[in-house]
Amino acid sequence: MSNILGISCFYHDSASCLLVDGNIAAAVQEERFTRKKHDFRFPRNSINWCLKEAGIGIKDIDCIVFYEKPLIKFERILETALSYAPTGLSQFIQAMPLWLKQKLWIPEIIKKELDYEGQILFAGHHESHAASAFYPSPFKEAAFLTLDGVGEWETASFGTGCGNNLDILYYLKFPHSLGLLYSAFTYYCGFKVNSGEYKLMGLAPYGEPKYAGLILDKLIDLKEDGSFKLDMRYFGYGNTLRMTNKRFHGIFGLEPRKPETKITAEYMDIAASIQKVTEEIMLRVCRHVHRVTKKDSLCLAGGVALNCVGNGRIVREGPFKRVWVQPASGDAGGALGAALLAWYKYYGNKRMLSEENDLQKASLLGPGYADDYIENFLKSENAPYKKLSGETLPREVAGLIEKGNVIGWFQGRLEFGPRALGSRSIIGDARNQDMQTRMNLKIKFRESFRPFAPTVLREHVSEWFDLDKESPYMLLVAPVNKDKIIKHGTDKNDGFEKLKIKRSEVPAVTHVDYSARVQTVSREDNPLYYDLINEFYKKTGCPVIINTSFNVRGEPLVCTPEDAFKCFMRTEMDYLVMGQFLLDKKEQKPLDKDIDWQRKWELD
Repeated sequence: MSNILGISCFYHDSASCLLVDGNIAAAVQEERFTRKKHDFRFPRNSINWCLKEAGIGIKDIDCIVFYEKPLIKFERILETALSYAPTGLSQFIQAMPLWLKQKLWIPEIIKKELDYEGQILFAGHHESHAASAFYPSPFKEAAFLTLDGVGEWETASFGTGCGNNLDILYYLKFPHSLGLLYSAFTYYCGFKVNSGEYKLMGLAPYGEPKYAGLILDKLIDLKEDGSFKLDMRYFGYGNTLRMTNKRFHGIFGLEPRKPETKITAEYMDIAASIQKVTEEIMLRVCRHVHRVTKKDSLCLAGGVALNCVGNGRIVREGPFKRVWVQPASGDAGGALGAALLAWYKYYGNKRMLSEENDLQKASLLGPGYADDYIENFLKSENAPYKKLSGETLPREVAGLIEKGNVIGWFQGRLEFGPRALGSRSIIGDARNQDMQTRMNLKIKFRESFRPFAPTVLREHVSEWFDLDKESPYMLLVAPVNKDKIIKHGTDKNDGFEKLKIKRSEVPAVTHVDYSARVQTVSREDNPLYYDLINEFYKKTGCPVIINTSFNVRGEPLVCTPEDAFKCFMRTEMDYLVMGQFLLDKKEQKPLDKDIDWQRKWELD
């Protein structure tokens, strides 16, 4: 038996992944255990869990693979500082303590933290992303495209995969980066870099792309093949700790929005503009990759691959017949890719392949908890509950959703990647017009403009959305079908007033541009979640429900029953379903010494 451990850490979204004879046995982000969102520290907890899940110890690991090459990354940081001297030296000096303490000593840290004496390998950052995209995909051969902020030097790369081989053909180098360009606008619009990009994407449909021409004229020299150069006079990330500078602000005539302040129409228009430019770049690159590789299938990874609006356009308008996106496209997925790269390319093992399904196992790769564990926990909390049989549970919960209740849904193994896919989800009735605002403000404690995603039964997806293929990982945005659209009011409403319009038969998951970030579910991937939605379909004729992540603003996805119970009790969810057990909020005693959790999360 061969055991390979992949690790990513020390930037953001630390994670580990364990391969057992080439199969993905376990994968999880460190944040899920520490409860520190985007935790970048050494993933000790996730490694320990992976080993425990497989029933092995560290001495059973044949090889540990780190997801990037720190010395090359350090070389880039040093060269960048020198090229911007003297202004770049202050940023370099501030970065040095972490490099001298951790990042230059990865082998020593691994040996010390894990008491490990075996082989340690290093993969390239973009190699890890590419491997995470191609090897689990259902394609025997394919083109791959990686777009992110920056790895060692690379910011974008593409190439081909065939069998167990993977070759990067071309790449774009720092500082010219689509990911960093998008992050600059994330910062400018008042959101946090490396975590608020999805907020920028959600904000974009409220505005008009009035500044797209200005961005293309002043900030970026975009070529027909999708390659580009940024005019670094307008950006701060090369020589300061800020993403933008005064020249950048002067172009738009606005200072960066301060976090938590009012979002004005100008920032909505700026969000719409950079989203439009990003989609154009993604489409141009994909057309070029298709021309060069002549492949019919495409695999996507890197942080930009989480831009599901751009992904949706690639699927609908791009030249590829089939597209597969790695659900853990960011740095967490690098742990998976590094392990797969070692198994296939370093050790030369024959590729495992299923052309019917990918090998990602619905990305349900994290911790799961038995009913006995859940029941013992509930008893220890003196929490009243009702135990339901396997057949009764989906039918009863579907009835609660139909009546307008919001349900915390905790089942099976935790999702790997940023999306809740029906294992750690908060669910509700997508037909309820008030549900979006209620769930945002009273349960998620987040901005009211943020859209929710629908989960739809796989066989019914094309009846409700302009999508004729599966989207199991919630990484494709598609328009709502015209026959499902309802217009109550007019689209003359500005900004967040657009939220007041009932747009479709499923208004709670229909964004203001009549689109939705679709997740399809099949019974093979997630039987209980499928059965729940199918029961709701039988009752209502609607095969669509709301699915949002089981957490609140500022916290990672819940991992344990303890996490789920605390989140349930400190929000206005109506019911909690964990395993076979149903909890009614009205029957629970308030938590002792509770605080104003809504205010706490607003400050995070």
